[in-house]
Amino acid sequence: MNTNMNQYQFFLPLITVLYLLVVFIIRSIIVWRQTGVNPFVFGSSDKAYDYLGFIYKMTVIGIASVILLYSFIPHLYEYLVPIRYLDVLVLKQLGLSFVVISFLWTLVAQIQMANSWRIGINYEEKTELVQKGIFGISRNPVFLGVLVFYLGIFLITPNAISLALWLVMWVAIQVQIRLEEEFLGNVHGTTYKEYKSKVRRWV
Repeated sequence: MNTNMNQYQFFLPLITVLYLLVVFIIRSIIVWRQTGVNPFVFGSSDKAYDYLGFIYKMTVIGIASVILLYSFIPHLYEYLVPIRYLDVLVLKQLGLSFVVISFLWTLVAQIQMANSWRIGINYEEKTELVQKGIFGISRNPVFLGVLVFYLGIFLITPNAISLALWLVMWVAIQVQIRLEEEFLGNVHGTTYKEYKSKVRRWV
């Protein structure tokens, strides 16, 4: 146990738990209770799409492990291959800013999605196409927020594993976005095509 925790070692596990709890778990429960529909769509089949859900779970476990070692078991953190030349105060401050901004940005996006919030794609369901608020700036604000959050964690804890997890998340999200774009194009037709022409994929 690290008895001399710095502000980053203290703050990082706290904000990560809040991020997962408030933005994903609580929001999903609210939508489930209001609609009767479980917003967590990823299944356990061997399909490529469900495999994305497995990757997301593994990256969450991976990043939680990084934070655990960084904050509470620093002598084991050395096994994650720290990138020493990136372990500087200015980058940690930038990373902390990214984490906080991502938390707030993603929370607002979740609230604006309202009952259209889903974790995954339900091919049997048609939800409202949200185009206002943050969705008027970015077509994928939640995914953008997640990537910025993982980047912030990497900047605070620069090591080979946190970098690899960010890259894996980047690739997985790129794949899911394209699957969702195809799905939304089929479901919403011209409306979605017009939306795509006005709003960028990221920002």
